[in-house]
Parts: sequence; structure tokens; C-alpha cells
Amino acid sequence: MASASARDAVKQFVTYFYRHIREKNVYETLTMYERSFPAIGERFFKKTAWPTPDAIATYAENDPVFKMLYAELYYRHLHQATTPSANERKGSWENYCELFGALLHGDANMQLPNVWLYEMVDEFVYQFQSFRQFKGSSKRTSEELQAIKALDAQVWDRTSMLNFLKALVDKSDIVRVLERERAGEISFAANEGYALDSSNVLPTLGYCAQIGICRLHVLTGDYEGALAALDAVDLDKDGLFKKIPGAYVATSYHVGFAYFMLGRYTDAIRHFNESIQYVERLRFGAARPHALPLLLKKQEQMYALIAITMALVPGQQYLLDGSVSLGLHQKYSEKVNRMTSGEVAVFDDLFSYACPKFVASGDGDNSEAHKTQLKAFLDSVATHAVIPKLRGYLRMYTSIKLDKLAALVETPVESLKASLKAFVQGYTVKEWTGGASALDGEEVYCGDMSVILDGDVVRVEETKKAKSAREFFARTNQKLAASLEDLAQAKPLLIKPSAIVG
Repeated sequence: MASASARDAVKQFVTYFYRHIREKNVYETLTMYERSFPAIGERFFKKTAWPTPDAIATYAENDPVFKMLYAELYYRHLHQATTPSANERKGSWENYCELFGALLHGDANMQLPNVWLYEMVDEFVYQFQSFRQFKGSSKRTSEELQAIKALDAQVWDRTSMLNFLKALVDKSDIVRVLERERAGEISFAANEGYALDSSNVLPTLGYCAQIGICRLHVLTGDYEGALAALDAVDLDKDGLFKKIPGAYVATSYHVGFAYFMLGRYTDAIRHFNESIQYVERLRFGAARPHALPLLLKKQEQMYALIAITMALVPGQQYLLDGSVSLGLHQKYSEKVNRMTSGEVAVFDDLFSYACPKFVASGDGDNSEAHKTQLKAFLDSVATHAVIPKLRGYLRMYTSIKLDKLAALVETPVESLKASLKAFVQGYTVKEWTGGASALDGEEVYCGDMSVILDGDVVRVEETKKAKSAREFFARTNQKLAASLEDLAQAKPLLIKPSAIVG
């Protein structure tokens, strides 16, 4: 039983939290969401659950929507502090269904912090992943097995998940909003979705649902679907996702990983490089220090993926910012050398560390899902194994017969053709050209040598020139502008006495 001080803290928190939400006081709501809720949880409920939604309902006038919002936080804390049972996971699923259903079919007359709305979607996908890992675990007890069998088939089902997320996208009409933003008619990101005469809840949820769909597709190995999910979002502009650190890092990681698995390594490096710098800047200006460890973990995973890429497709160091290049050297120079020399075990280890926790698309074994993705990756490693040696020989020729080059690199001609194709693809980006998706676009080659297979002759031409001083200073100015923008956004949250609970 909770202590009297714990009960008083919860009562005070719920009372003020409900009042601020009802009054559409986003600033105070954000303060209590980001500061008070974690602080009370750390003090009174570190390894236990908060009071149930039913237990606190009277503190909030039995408001049904607030009860669902509180339940979202209740189940989220439960997943962080404990190992939820099958029935508790079911309860969380049912609450999300009720909450999203109410927002989709009712009038969401609220203003909620965008970071909560993003993390609501992020947690929705995380709990799907957690349930699938729980369901597929070999360590389940007989009672857990029976409880899982008793669940409805739609509980944390991938199709049901996608249906909810797509419904949020469609109902919010966010795709049309973002199309108008691209056309210069409006600026959705300028006011971060907030508007005085309407609620930000559904538009922001619809926006974040696109990121959730991307992540869901990555978890099940559908990389083209993951990129297509973000067609409406201009990833090269300062959209809403760049205003929320967790959203930016998650988007960069999952988009970069999708490109990585599709063999578009230059695109992958571009996203990883920018996100690593972003996290590094947050170290010194984070408004939410308790959220930083997760971002740092993603940063380390992205470093590992860049290390793999540098071994698979050498010569892309110029794509990295100087600080990222230095960090990569300090962390992975020895492993890059080992991978370059052909140590497959290092590729295996780094991939298993840096990849997401894959889940089976149906009711299959999650360990098999990981093995499937690992095999696809190692097949790509085999195709790229000859590339370091190939680059060395290509630098010596402007043209060379295919069979002669195959003999030099000691590989069959057909295998060499596949490696040449992978070589070119690895240095190619696809730039958005107006209406094209991330899967289409205009191909732009970014390698330091142009390689063309002309019949039975391989033709080579140096393409990358040394960077000029003007380019160096332009890049430095861009970094400075980005740092100043991050500092401007990292405003300290002033907690009023009414928000300090317990």
C-alpha cells in the first residue's frame, strides 16, 4: 500500500495536471509531464506501479479522456519499472485503442505538448515490440503461456497497429498539410502545429504516426515500406520532427537503417552523420537530461553502422563531419581494419549490436526474424568483400577488361559484375525532385571515382575534387547556425510552485 505522502503527491499531481490540460495550458502541462511525473515515479514508484486509472479518477472529475491520458502514462511507467504481465499488456493495448478511437471519432478539444504526443506514438510501437519479444520468449512460465493464449488475436497485432497509425494519418489530413507546406502556402513547422483556434492533438499525432509506421516497417524488415511511410515529410528541412529530439534521432536512425539495408550507404551515412552531431550538441543543452541516455545509445548504434559502411564501401570519409570522423576513429578504427581484412565475425557482432530488435511479421519466432535480417546483411557483406581490393586496382586504370580485372581481384566475372553494381549503388544518393518518393528521386553519384561497365570493359574516371576553403567555411557556418538554433530551442523550464509535487 502506498504511503500517505505518496497518496498526497499523486492526488496533487493529478489535480493540477487535469486542471492544466483542461485549461489548455501547454507550458504547465509540459512541465508536469517532463518533470513532475518522472520525479514522483522516481521517489515513490521506482519499482512498482502508480495508482490505477480508476483509483485517481475522482481527482479529475471522472473525466473519461483524462483517465485515458493518465492510463497512457500509467502503463508506460509500468513497462519501465516492472515486467508487465500478459493482462497488463492487454490493458495497455485496450487503453490505446480507446484513446486513439476517442481522438479519431470525437472532438479533441485540447492542446497537449508535442513531445508527449510523439512519445505516445513512440511508446505505442515500443510496446508492440516489447509484447512480441515477450510472446516469443523461451523463458515464459506455463501461466504466462496460458494468459497469452487467452488474449484476443488483435492484441498488439501488426495489422491492427498499422490500421490505427494509418487512421491517425488519414484523419489528421497531415499529408495534405505537408504538401501545402512544401508548396510554400503554409508553415506547419513554424508554430510546431499549435493554433489558437484549433487543437494540435490530431495533426501532431498524424504527423508522428508517419514516423511510427516507418519504425514499424523497419522492425519487420520492410525497408521500402519504411521509406515510403515518410514520403510526405521533407527530411532535409526543419520540420516538426526536428523540434522533438527523440523524434529526430528515431527518424534518422530508422531511415538511415532502411537505406543501409537497401545498400544505399551514402544516404545512410548522411542521416547518421547529422543525427550524431545533433545528439552531441544535446549533451550540453538538453532540456530533458533524463531522456539523454536513450539518445546516446542510438548515437552509439549509428556510429557502429557507419563503421560497417566504411568497411563495405571505403572512401566515404569525406561525408562525415570532422567531429564524427574523429569519434569514429577513436571508437572503431581497429574494427574497421578487421572488417576490411575480411573478418565476418566483426560484421556480425556490430550488426547485432546496432540493428533494431526485429519482430516476426506474423506469429513467427522473433529470433528467426533476426536471423533472416542478419543473413540478408551478411550476403551483402559477401558481395562487397572484394570492393577494398577492387578500389585499389581501379585507381591504377582508366579502362580495363572485365576478365582481367576479375583475375586481379580473384573473383568470377559474374560475381565481379555484382560487386561493381554494389560499388556504384553504395556511392549513389537519390535526391527529392518535387513529387518523387524517397524510393525514387533523381540519382546523384557521390563517389570519388566514376565506374562504368561498357560491354566487357570497365571504365574509370576520378570525380571527387579537393574541398575548397570556401566550402570549408560554408560548412563551418552551417554547423555554427545549427548549434545556435539548438541552444535557442533548449530553453530551461521554469517550474512554478504549483507544479512541484511531493
